[in-house]
Amino acid sequence: MSRAGTPVWLPAASRLAALGFAALGRSWRIEYAAGYAELDARLHTERCIYALWHARLLPLVYTHRHRGVGVLISRHRDGELIARVTEALGYRTARGSSTRGAEAGVLEMLTLAAAGHSLAITPDGPRGPARRVKPGLTYLAGRTGWPVVPVAAAARPAWVFDSWDRFMVPRPWARVHVAYGEPIRVPSGLDEAGNELWRSRIEAAIEEVTARVTASMGERA
Repeated sequence: MSRAGTPVWLPAASRLAALGFAALGRSWRIEYAAGYAELDARLHTERCIYALWHARLLPLVYTHRHRGVGVLISRHRDGELIARVTEALGYRTARGSSTRGAEAGVLEMLTLAAAGHSLAITPDGPRGPARRVKPGLTYLAGRTGWPVVPVAAAARPAWVFDSWDRFMVPRPWARVHVAYGEPIRVPSGLDEAGNELWRSRIEAAIEEVTARVTASMGERA
């Protein structure tokens, strides 16, 4: 996507935003669930598709920065700023969504996968419905042959916005808990019924790991 015509202040603003976010993240007290370290060490070298709910995105952007993971950024009006901030944190970006620019976004994600980058998807984003997996994730998993790794984070204290997904932002010096679910391998060439079966399995797996981390923080999922 061409970036010609973007505001002159955008590069400086995105760098400042990335620095501010990194400073916030460094203040967090991050804890990892049992078994996290072993799987995470594998995922530094093996390729996968991280799957997480949009509401839990922010702390995971911090914990998984500078790994070259490919992420899908919406084409909405704030997308260019978000893309630049994300890239400053060491991610690769594709532009699209489940509603607009979806086909182009999936093709760009497949290009990033072909270049050897793991992928990260918020399958209920960018506008919901919350905590519902859309079919694009199973398509990407089947095409790449990579396992889907459910991942979730919870924080206390945190700001929770009155948005469609109740987006969570850990406060400075918050305690943040992060966990993985079991990797899920999706077969290729699924028909409609098969796609729905695996879509629902992934959705249940993200829900399970999210419930686990929220319970560990005394938070309601």
